[in-house]
Amino acid sequence: MSKLLLFGYGNPSRGDDALGVNLIDRITLLRFNRVECQSDMQLQIEHVTDLINCDQVLFIDADLSCAEPYVYSKVVAAKDGSYTTHAMTPSALLHVYQEVYGCAAPPSFLLRIRGYHFGLDTALSIKATVNLEVAVALTSRLCKIGNLEI
Repeated sequence: MSKLLLFGYGNPSRGDDALGVNLIDRITLLRFNRVECQSDMQLQIEHVTDLINCDQVLFIDADLSCAEPYVYSKVVAAKDGSYTTHAMTPSALLHVYQEVYGCAAPPSFLLRIRGYHFGLDTALSIKATVNLEVAVALTSRLCKIGNLEI
């Protein structure tokens, strides 16, 4: 069985931006074997070390413009301008992994959960909560089978 890394990111103080972190909190409670759950406010270059020894990676983030309830896609390594900032894209993080370790990054995917309200000190919106439930169900199924590829 593969080792899976689930990495949710977002700001819990900004309403629906917390979707990625909330999904990680929910999946962590299910205690799947060979699934590591991590969360942070944003992806940073230091997170490249979290990918070591992972067979597959799922990044989870809120998205204001994606289709409801979520969009699930493969992520490929690509150098972009975000590697010089405090908030990296998953593609940039995979690129840095390849540069640092001299080998291909683990197969990776991005789950973008539709959010609507990202105001400071706002709660998760009702519509985002519905989308979160659907995304948790999908992620749970993938963790049970031990494969993130759809």
